[in-house]
Amino acid sequence: MFSRAVLRAAAQQPRFAARNTVRNFADNAFNKERAAVKEHAGKSAELWRKLSIYFVIPCVGLAGLNAYNLWNEHWEHEKHLPPLSERTEYPFQNIRMKNFPWGDGDKTLFWNENVNYHKQDDE
Repeated sequence: MFSRAVLRAAAQQPRFAARNTVRNFADNAFNKERAAVKEHAGKSAELWRKLSIYFVIPCVGLAGLNAYNLWNEHWEHEKHLPPLSERTEYPFQNIRMKNFPWGDGDKTLFWNENVNYHKQDDE
């Protein structure tokens, strides 16, 4: 008797499964909201792509041109200064309590011969 009930339940199982209708998940509120968010994200990404191409890149180019002009103006100004050996050396410049452990001991670690100058004392 028990085996007949099990067989009957097993035979009826496919019938009930066949009766289930296919649900349309596109009508779900969650899926509609998700599609709206995806559409909005696509529009936002397109906006930022256009801003990057048509606004940011030209601004970077203009900033580079401005930096180039300022650089040239600075070095044009430097050309009119007296040579390093004729410039005034103030008492607070190039103070040495003891020699540096590198080189001749008078030049700092980042010494640049084209920019830095130290008048030697004639003592």
